[in-house]
Amino acid sequence: MIQYLIYLGILMLIPVWAQMRVRSTYSKYSEVGNSTGMTGAQTARKILDANGLYDVTVKEVAGSLTDHYDPRDKSVNLSTDIYHGASIAGTAVSAHEVGHAIQDARDYTFMRVRSALVPVANLGSNLSYILILAGVFLGMMQLASLGVIFFAAAVLFQLVTLPVEFDASGRALKQIVSLGIVQESEEKQAKKVLSAAAMTYVAAALVSVMELIRFILMITMSNREE
Repeated sequence: MIQYLIYLGILMLIPVWAQMRVRSTYSKYSEVGNSTGMTGAQTARKILDANGLYDVTVKEVAGSLTDHYDPRDKSVNLSTDIYHGASIAGTAVSAHEVGHAIQDARDYTFMRVRSALVPVANLGSNLSYILILAGVFLGMMQLASLGVIFFAAAVLFQLVTLPVEFDASGRALKQIVSLGIVQESEEKQAKKVLSAAAMTYVAAALVSVMELIRFILMITMSNREE
């Protein structure tokens, strides 16, 4: 029982730690202005144009850290602070989202795989726990095993997300340096913002893998008892 409580504690602390780190880093560097005075929207537009992506639009969206790239309408969506702000954090975040637009335009393999996995991952996330719990309580381990398979699909999505996010950050850093959007000292600061953001995806993947292993062990032990 104690070991299980420790496990649950670790499971909850990992994503909390990652979120605290990204918010702390973002908060710190959102107060540090970039040398060019370019806003997040201007940064995004400059990188897009430099890569010939004139059809990709840059939009403002409500919320904080709600920034994302939407491949459906080819739009880079930046939260208000990022869109209008001219900070190191804003430069890094906007460039990262443009990195996804570049991936889309270049037909980046892992991005295509992740997109294909979205329906399966959503189904797995919604059904897996229900099937696993129902299977365990009803003594129907085949049902629980089906739930684990669904959950594994969701975990696969999390794992494929990692190279997509790291690649987007790599592209972002390369673009803001080559286009002169940041100076050498600012490059290190931007990299810290991108690294902190990446840790949220690493944390999510780690938690998912830990849960999958736990479910597999639970099913295996139950089958042995039978």
